[in-house]
Order: sequence, then structure tokens, then C-alpha cells
Amino acid sequence: MGQTAVLGELSAGVVLGPSALALVHESAILHFLAEIGVILLLFEIGLHSDLDELIQAGTQATLVALVGVVAPFVLGYVTARAFGMPTLTAVFVGATLTATSVGITARVLADLGRLEDLSARIILGAAIIDDILGLVILALVSGLARTGSFSAGVLVRTLLAATAFLGLALVLGVRLAPWLFRWVARMRVRGVLIVYAVAFGLLLAAVSERLGLATIIGAFAAGLVLAKTDQRAHIQELLHPTAELFVPVFFVLIGVKVQLAVFGPSRPGAAALLLLTGVLMVAAVAGKLLSGLAVYRRGVRRLPVGVGMVPRGEVGLIFAGLGLASGLGGADLYASLVAVVMLSTFIAPVWLRALYRGRPA
Repeated sequence: MGQTAVLGELSAGVVLGPSALALVHESAILHFLAEIGVILLLFEIGLHSDLDELIQAGTQATLVALVGVVAPFVLGYVTARAFGMPTLTAVFVGATLTATSVGITARVLADLGRLEDLSARIILGAAIIDDILGLVILALVSGLARTGSFSAGVLVRTLLAATAFLGLALVLGVRLAPWLFRWVARMRVRGVLIVYAVAFGLLLAAVSERLGLATIIGAFAAGLVLAKTDQRAHIQELLHPTAELFVPVFFVLIGVKVQLAVFGPSRPGAAALLLLTGVLMVAAVAGKLLSGLAVYRRGVRRLPVGVGMVPRGEVGLIFAGLGLASGLGGADLYASLVAVVMLSTFIAPVWLRALYRGRPA
């Protein structure tokens, strides 16, 4: 149908899940396979990226990320207050809209063959920074939910942990990984290179999680490090079939989470819920599009950068789930936020595809 593969995988999840055929439901096994899939995806994206070019895009990516957090937070907060929600709930709504799913955008750019574009490097850098800022905001919202106040110490520790981990992983990894993998390449054992490469990616993902960060940050860092080795091309070639097996599970599971029944016309309050969802959707998309206005580099199109920041994916679902579990919002607000997360995840691949159609790679 001329669309990217990820859109088909998301749609398959909706069709197979509770919203349609109800053949597939969330389970511990599916979550495990999906987590492996997203780790391999970000590991593979890191392998295809150039650390030096990402660093060069760092200031620009940071500015895009900051606007991409502040703008949707403000719009989400104002929208929630306009609908009569209390201040704490409005903060939670704004925080949920700040999320960006690096996994969705990275997969779309890979499907389109655009990972080498400067705009793609800015998007990926901004999305990773957005994830780190999202962790800080998550700590803030969690503290507010538990105590009604937040701890500056928790925020500082989260930010320092993220910065220190990325810095050490990249500096030490770039120095040690080439030596390690030259030694691995001399081993005459079948499959040893891919085993050590994936083990290295899982190790950094695990360390990242133990530090309270997202596993995908560690996986992406591992890919960036191994991209500096002589075995980069061989690792990419060996990793691709494995990633093709696990990565779709992650996107199908996101589709399975869609709950269309809550918007049924016979359900009480469905019209008000649809109105809230529509306004929040406009705020969610507009807030991320504004991040494209932060692009000052010549030769970089602003609209693809803004659209690349639109999908919320798994990150937005984590925020929505936190709000429901902590009592910051009821079931209706949760359903509305999940709908916004899913709609933003569905429209981004189609929009990016249209923006890049007909342009030389």
C-alpha cells in the first residue's frame, strides 16, 4: 500500500487485539519479546549512526528536545485546566504529552532509508534527549503523586545518572570496544561475533535500567560504540535477521493496547470523552511540531523534524499508566490519553512518508 512496515505492524496489533478479533492479549511473554525487540531496534539504529555527527548535531538536537518538551507540556496543562481538571492532574496530562517514542521514529526513518540525513540525526538525538528529560519529568510526577510535592534531589540524581552513564559508556566503550572485538574476530567459533555484539548491547541496556534509566538508552549507546569498530558492517549484517524477528513484536504489542470500545456511542459520556481526546490530540501534535521551529541549521527541513517528534509510543503509555495507578486520573482520562498516544503513533509514519516521497535519498 506504499506505507512503511511499522504502520502494518501497528494495525495488525489493533486487528488481532481486544479491539477487534481478540486473538492476542497482553502477556508476560509478549512483553519480554517486545522488550528484546525494542532493545535490538535501538542497538541497530545506533550501529547505523555516526557518533561524531550526532555530537555535531548535539546543540541543535538539545534545543529541539527542549522545545519538544516545554511546548506540549504547556499546551497539555492549559487544555486540562480548561476542562476543569485539578492542578496536579493537569501537570500529569502535560507531562504525558511531552513523551517522544524514539523507537517509532527510528524505525520509520530506517524503512525510508533516511537514517543518514542530517534531519534524521537531529530527530534521533532530540528523541534520546527527550527520553532523558522524560525520565526526569516522570520522577517529578511520581513524587507529586505520592506526596503532593517533589524532591529536587531525585530530579538531580536522575539527570546526573543519565549524563554520567552516557558519557562513560561512550568514552570508555569507544576506547575498549575496538580492542575487544578485534580479539573476538580472531576466535574461530561459529556465531561468536553476533553473540558478543548482542551481549554487549544487552549489558549496556541492563546497566542503564539498573541506574533507573530506559533500556533503550543503553542499547542505543552500545550501537554507537560498536559503530566505531572494524566489524561494524559484519555486525549489521548478522544482526538484521534477528532484529527482523523480534522488532515487529514490539510494534504489534503497541497496537494490541488500543481500546476502541471506550469510545462507543452507546457508552455514557462518550461525546465528552471524544471532545477531550480531540483537543488533547491537537495539543499533542502542535506541541511537537513547534519543536521543528527550533531548527536553525541550514539545509534542514523543519517540518520533518517536528513530525518525527510526534509519536508517543511506549513512553506515553508508561506515563498514562502511572497516572491511572497513582490516582491522578480516572479510567476516562486514561482512555483519552492512550487514544492520543496511539493516534500520534499511527499518524507519524504516514506523515513522514508523505514528506519524504519523491525526494532523493
